[in-house]
Amino acid sequence: MIKWFKSGSPWIWLTAGAVSLSLVAVLGLLLLIGWKGLSFFWPAPVYQFDVSLNGSNQIIIGEIYEQKSIPVEQLADAGIDVSNIEGNSVPRYLIKTGNRERVALDFITLLKTQITHQVLADNIAVIDRDKNGKFYGYPIGFIDGGQRRGIEDIEDGLLQANLVRIQLDSLKNTEIADINWQLNQQRLKQRKLALNESSNDPSSVAFDESTQQAIDAEIERLQDAYSEVEQRLFVLQEKLQNDALVVVDMHGNEVMLPMIQVLDMWYPNNLSFLGKFTHWGHQVVKFLTEDPREANTEGGVFPAIFGTVFMVLLMSIIVTPLGVMAAIYLHEYAGKNGFTKLIRVAVINLAGVPSIVYGVFGLGFFVYMVGGTIDDVFFSSQLPTPTFGTPGILWSALTLAILTLPVVIVSTEEGLARIPSSVRHGSLALGATQSETLWRIVLPMASPAIMTGLILAVARAAGEVAPLMLVGVVKMAPTLPVDGHFPYVHLDRKFMHLGYHIYDVGFQSPNVEAARPLVYATSFLLVTVIVGLNLTAIGIRNHLREKFRSLEQ
Repeated sequence: MIKWFKSGSPWIWLTAGAVSLSLVAVLGLLLLIGWKGLSFFWPAPVYQFDVSLNGSNQIIIGEIYEQKSIPVEQLADAGIDVSNIEGNSVPRYLIKTGNRERVALDFITLLKTQITHQVLADNIAVIDRDKNGKFYGYPIGFIDGGQRRGIEDIEDGLLQANLVRIQLDSLKNTEIADINWQLNQQRLKQRKLALNESSNDPSSVAFDESTQQAIDAEIERLQDAYSEVEQRLFVLQEKLQNDALVVVDMHGNEVMLPMIQVLDMWYPNNLSFLGKFTHWGHQVVKFLTEDPREANTEGGVFPAIFGTVFMVLLMSIIVTPLGVMAAIYLHEYAGKNGFTKLIRVAVINLAGVPSIVYGVFGLGFFVYMVGGTIDDVFFSSQLPTPTFGTPGILWSALTLAILTLPVVIVSTEEGLARIPSSVRHGSLALGATQSETLWRIVLPMASPAIMTGLILAVARAAGEVAPLMLVGVVKMAPTLPVDGHFPYVHLDRKFMHLGYHIYDVGFQSPNVEAARPLVYATSFLLVTVIVGLNLTAIGIRNHLREKFRSLEQ
């Protein structure tokens, strides 16, 4: 046994066991988050409960959201009559009833002893709406143009409503947005002319009456075009408002749901396994491609996905050259003295600074100082409304670039230190200059280390939330940082982020129970995005390693 210990085998087994345990823990956590998140989109069965509450019989329709066993002593302490309960515990159901505008809450809590009968609700429909959450009811007809039709026409009505909704989105997001952008440009021109007129600078352009008349004419033309598009918009909205889906709720009341609110409808209890899987895939795609609604508790997260990926890519473009140049100077050019050692210690210590401190620095320096100066010099016609003097995606990327800069510097410098001095001396002996040696020999050989630093930077930056809350991220962003208007990439705009979306849905949502599955789904999506970005960077690193392997020989 002593000889076995001296051989070092126990330490090998201990290390292998620790690594295996860590992998199992990480994979288990990812599987738990993925299961909790992705199962949210699976069509759950809807039940009809006959319930006895306070001596009266009621019918409740909804999904079983959660089931727990509650000790009888806890119920007795809460003042509930437990004389008819047998055993030490009783199941308690959390039931999602929906129909938010007709009942007080989305959820109701029932004890099993309060349920006299439970059965799957036949032909029950789950109706997804743009507000007030989901509606549970029995469709009985469809109103089209003031005329009531039968249940067989509902599918055609939903299809027509979706086509009209697509036209509405096109008008709002394309034509109206384009006209508003052009109107804003003309108003900025008016503002510049007014500033030039009031300026005493002889070099400034004098106020041009013909230019003003041209601007007024263009504004009038755009307003006429806006009125024409607005009329088309009102016609489409009125059609959706007049058309309605007729359903019967769980109390037996006939309810008319305007088609302007209805987004989708399905019969969960009538779906086969293939139908449920198809519906699940459709809901996942909608979650990935649609905008959020209902205070982020409904809809999709596409703006948050786009904002996260775009911000990380912008941060990578900024931090990589800065970190590489700093590492090259420290290792290749700076002298080996106390000052250089002090700089290295400072760089390492910067990696331990809390991220919120970087957020405060970014708000004070980048936003107020740099952004305010840019506004004064280049966007004076838009003041007092700031352009760059307010939090935006550019300042978020710069703040995270400063935050992750030590990681890139240290990783790159370690890669440079691993390159033998004989390689540099051989290049110089063949007549190459130091810069040529650095560019053609040293940097290609150090590129895998540079990519490793970038991978670590991306992994940290993608999950940061605290500094972004100060320098650019918002709960709801009206537009993406990229659109079809010049200059096409708008770095001054605020953006949405998956990490902040998780915080907002999980801790700021007015309906915590309804939002909980979205927290898991968004968390799993954030992990997937980070893993995807890292795998891309790892693939590039491996390609570079193979490409420049011959230089190491």
